[in-house]
Amino acid sequence: MNIFERIVSSSRIFKNRDVLRHTYTPDRLPHRDEQIDTLATILAPALKYETPSNILIYGKTGTGKTATVRFVSRQLEYVSSKLDVRCTVHYINCELIDTQYRVFASIANALGKNIPMTGLPTDYVYCEMKKALDSEKRVVIVVLDEIDKLVKKGDEALYNLTRINSELENAKVSVIGISNDLKFKSYLDPRVISSLSEEEIVFPPYNAEQLKDILEQRAKLAFHEGVLDEDVIPFCSALAAQEHGDARKALDLLRVSGEIAERENSERVTREHVKKAVRKIESDQVSEAVRTLPTQSKVLLFGMIILTESGYAKFTTGEAYSIYRNLCRRIGLDVLTQRRVSDLISELDMLGIINSIVISKGRYGRTREIKVEMPIEDLKKVLLEDYRLENLLKYEKDLKSLISLDTFGDV
Repeated sequence: MNIFERIVSSSRIFKNRDVLRHTYTPDRLPHRDEQIDTLATILAPALKYETPSNILIYGKTGTGKTATVRFVSRQLEYVSSKLDVRCTVHYINCELIDTQYRVFASIANALGKNIPMTGLPTDYVYCEMKKALDSEKRVVIVVLDEIDKLVKKGDEALYNLTRINSELENAKVSVIGISNDLKFKSYLDPRVISSLSEEEIVFPPYNAEQLKDILEQRAKLAFHEGVLDEDVIPFCSALAAQEHGDARKALDLLRVSGEIAERENSERVTREHVKKAVRKIESDQVSEAVRTLPTQSKVLLFGMIILTESGYAKFTTGEAYSIYRNLCRRIGLDVLTQRRVSDLISELDMLGIINSIVISKGRYGRTREIKVEMPIEDLKKVLLEDYRLENLLKYEKDLKSLISLDTFGDV
């Protein structure tokens, strides 16, 4: 038997783990009936070839905004096909498609055009999008998820989309914006606000009981019967409720708990597996944060790791700056001022990678005492994924020798 066939066939935990991913849209969304009904009522005119109002949807991460829009959109398209009404919902993730050009190209391509995602004049792409929209009688609903990511680069795309109906003869266009940022409208021109936020829907956070209902619904589809200990779902729900009622966090916890149990060849998923899942998710989040750090911050953090491995359980800002300065000189990187490096230390502290506290040195003033909070080996592995930092390993032994002699600040 092929090794993968053996692994798949021997899974005693999962029936379908994809049910626990954010991209899965269930047939029923618990505790979102009010938002579903409101959204469906606003979009219903599309079934009569009328233009639905534009909508802004707000709520914190994991409150069911995207899942609700996808759920209602799927039902709208299903009913429209039965009524022989041309109604299309086009979903755009503005974290990936974050410019006016790309938004127009994405819509045009979804309607049959072949527009490259870069390289043409924006006016031309806009005209091609209009031709594609107006090629037949239809209603197109454009969903802009994480719309704040688009607007922070300019609100021209929204301005044009919310006014495009005056330039169309056959088609009708409606816009749904989804945002985690409750201050989102402060980025918008007043003219755009007046046309975009015709209707607003707010999604409140889930409480622990509601999260429990969501997890129980998904667990029936995701896991084999009887593999979850009875306290696993309540524990996941309680932990996620502490994170502002985040259903994504709850689903991630349950899925990763199952994956850990599966790797350990356990027959059941237990509370201990959930605790391990918490640590793994937190570690993965920190790893991703480290990967996206600027080069200067990575060099600074690498210096802190060297200090820690050299026996400095805690160290001062000055000591961190000295080792950072030495590393920069050795790899040919510009040395930032100590004031700027102090700002970088604050950013690392905010991310939870290090912990720094201000301590008094009496008449010598104040400094920060710094400690690396995350596992050193994990951090070093992520840092050295950056090819620009490969040379740091060549100087590691030399610097540790200087640190042991307490002369690294003079080099």
